[in-house]
Amino acid sequence: MTEIIKVNPFDIDLKKINIAAEKIKLGGLVVFPTETVYGLGANALNETAVKKIYAAKGRPSDNPLIMHLDRIEKIKDYTYIDDNIFEKIKVLTPGPITFVLKKKEIVPEIITANRDTVAIRVPAHPIAQKLIEMSGVPIAAPSANLSGRPSPTIAEHVIEDMFGRVDVIIDGGNVDFGLESTVIDLTEDIPTLLRPGPIIPEKLKEVFGYIKIPDFIYGKGKVDIAKAPGMKYRHYAPDKKTILVEYSKKRIEKIKEKINNYKNPLLVLFEEDKKYFREYDIITSGNKNDYYKIAVKLFAILRNADKTKNDVIIIEGVKDEGLGISIMNRLRKASSEIWR
Repeated sequence: MTEIIKVNPFDIDLKKINIAAEKIKLGGLVVFPTETVYGLGANALNETAVKKIYAAKGRPSDNPLIMHLDRIEKIKDYTYIDDNIFEKIKVLTPGPITFVLKKKEIVPEIITANRDTVAIRVPAHPIAQKLIEMSGVPIAAPSANLSGRPSPTIAEHVIEDMFGRVDVIIDGGNVDFGLESTVIDLTEDIPTLLRPGPIIPEKLKEVFGYIKIPDFIYGKGKVDIAKAPGMKYRHYAPDKKTILVEYSKKRIEKIKEKINNYKNPLLVLFEEDKKYFREYDIITSGNKNDYYKIAVKLFAILRNADKTKNDVIIIEGVKDEGLGISIMNRLRKASSEIWR
């Protein structure tokens, strides 16, 4: 039976956190909030425990996991990293960013999908930090959803997917960002963005200088080998057919042109655009330029849209700029069809 524990992130009850920490020590599974999405955690150094993560999610074994630490100094315990890179990492840590680095032998291959690199991050969320600290081990954790479904940003959605599959769910309320962490590969001479997230490319360039942004970030090309989560497989997808309308000045005309092909569509629109479609079922994502609000609500909107009686979800995309790159990365992966 899964135990659900409510914890106030602004007034943490250490006795409650200790219940979850003990489960981690014993090789169990614990769902916990981070500042990005909820994570499904196990002792990263316990191969048997990590296997339970893959089983609980139905996750492909060649999709690596992120190792979460409570303090930045511990990165040196598990990776080979020079002082120059370490100083740059310190600028962005703790926070919603993951670094791919060369791993040391202590890191089990099950976490890295048998690669010589490991994805590692130090979350800023106080519950996550305290759980890792009290567990006394690094915690391997992907998002706490069934594989392929939208990531959970509220406890209700975690419970939908994970109740009965894990030992403990820590309900810490809503998350801050709503998108998984930015992932950057620091194993080559030029840092490479592997997954866009809350830390936008402009900020990465301030810290690291020039960075590579591969075509797959924009939904172009194919990834054969995944160095980090979220690269290879279709993710974040509702069960319903989901159509993405790429941002353009003609987006309204494009929707009007094709919408009659569907009997009962649900439109996910900007606040500014709902006036054009009053006769249809609508969920508003936010103002078209408020990327932060759209990002925070995105996965919850997709999950809620999936529960309606509509036969298709048609969702407006944003511009490929700043945080919009991260939003569009998720929407392209979630969609079964794209209107341009």
